[in-house]
Amino acid sequence: MEKVNIRPISTAPLSIYKKQGAIQQKALKTSFAQQLQNAARPEPSKLMVSKHAKARLEQRNIQIDQASWNKLEEKLQEAKKMGVQDSLVLLKNAALIVSAKNNTVITAMDRTEASAQIFTNINGTIVME
Repeated sequence: MEKVNIRPISTAPLSIYKKQGAIQQKALKTSFAQQLQNAARPEPSKLMVSKHAKARLEQRNIQIDQASWNKLEEKLQEAKKMGVQDSLVLLKNAALIVSAKNNTVITAMDRTEASAQIFTNINGTIVME
């Protein structure tokens, strides 16, 4: 019969802070209730621009000022509350397809190009002129 070696397992707690960064340490120090409150608080999401949309904006030389982006973010949040998931956004100089669900600009074109297009798979339109 084989001899079985039994070694007791140490019950001393391991230091969980050694290998974690400062951000994770801070998160561990906040209470669960605080973290839950922070997660439940509705934060206005920043509008993202996809790689494809960035390329289209540059290609077509479309300039959108910061005030218009800010207003678009507000209108997108309103549309989202109404159940809009994908929308056509008409600006003075551009037309954007925006996913309200993901807060992402999917593609962009100038208004003259947009006038000859048929837009599908959208369930809302935001007109900002």
